Amino acid sequence: MTISEAEPKLTTPTISQERVLLSTPDVGPLEEEYLLNAFRSGWIAPTGPDLRAFEDELAAKVGVRHAVGLASGTAALHLGLLGLGVQPGDRVVTSTMTFAATANAITYSGAIPVFVDCCSDGNLDPRILHQVLKESSRSGTLPTAIVPVDLLGRPADYGRILPIAAEFDVPVLIDAAESLGSMHEGVPVGSLGRCAAVSFNGNKIMTTSGGGALLTDDSRLAEYAAYLSSQAREPVAHYEHREIGFNYRLSNLLAAVGRAQLTRLESMIERRRQNRTRYADRLASHDGIAVFGAENAHRDNAWLTAILVDESLTGFTASRLGQWLADRGIETRPLWKPMHLQPVFRDAPMVGGQVAEDLFATGLTLPSGSTLSDAQLDRVIEAVDELLCGGPHL
Repeated sequence: MTISEAEPKLTTPTISQERVLLSTPDVGPLEEEYLLNAFRSGWIAPTGPDLRAFEDELAAKVGVRHAVGLASGTAALHLGLLGLGVQPGDRVVTSTMTFAATANAITYSGAIPVFVDCCSDGNLDPRILHQVLKESSRSGTLPTAIVPVDLLGRPADYGRILPIAAEFDVPVLIDAAESLGSMHEGVPVGSLGRCAAVSFNGNKIMTTSGGGALLTDDSRLAEYAAYLSSQAREPVAHYEHREIGFNYRLSNLLAAVGRAQLTRLESMIERRRQNRTRYADRLASHDGIAVFGAENAHRDNAWLTAILVDESLTGFTASRLGQWLADRGIETRPLWKPMHLQPVFRDAPMVGGQVAEDLFATGLTLPSGSTLSDAQLDRVIEAVDELLCGGPHL
């Protein structure tokens, strides 16, 4: 009897242990201290000394001249695109293998997302990018920007992407929402391209509860993003507006939390890397299970560890494994559903797609946070082992 044949006989076990979550915020006494100090200073919102300090410290950490603290990583993408001159009707190339925020931000600017397939590591395929740009150049419809995405924190192939973009003089805005702290050939990914967007959402490497930032060496672009993020208010005594602006500024209180988090960033990254190493070591002996992106040569932040499930060898699918773990109080999530498969983007241009679709079908992210205890990680691995070894229902 195969596992697939036995599926209807599965029963859900009684869960008495606390649920193991995918990626919880890693905050403690230091964040509380910074937050209370900011609160007691009277600088509650919107801006203040902690926001300015956070922007300076973040820029120094990544190695850029400017960081603009914003309400979300999505806001950073949106303002970055506007700063690059993206206008309604323009085309912006991005990877189909991403979270909806990437494509949404392109749509906010009035542009049309052009989705391209990914490589086996889930990141934008430079070969297809080059093909798209050559064809666009011949037809006189070059995109206004390119937005590569660092999937699960792994840097895209910027050694190929940036020269291709330069060949056609198309600026690059990196969606580094998941990759703060990752390195590409020894260089922080947030310092590559014309600008980069990072996220401080609650499940990211570091958090400000909610928030993000635009990173750049371009003074004009940084100033424009800061201006637009504060309702595009002109520097006069009364309220004067010459452009449509946005309420996108990061608050001083949240920036204080970010300052504390930034001092702990490397230790949080190291813990996530340890988690990924343990998953790889403990699951490597099983046929049909592989740690996703293990071949990536760059030092990534290991934001989320994912595995690929080969049903022909394991006898079960990634979705089946996800349900098995959920029944045992363990949170998982499939890899991002490709944008070209999303109903809202069904009419957007798409080149390729099979690689992304295969990753979506076979990939599963496992609990990976820096607060994950050894005992919790063991629970995950033992539950996977149980299904791989046949499970009690067979």
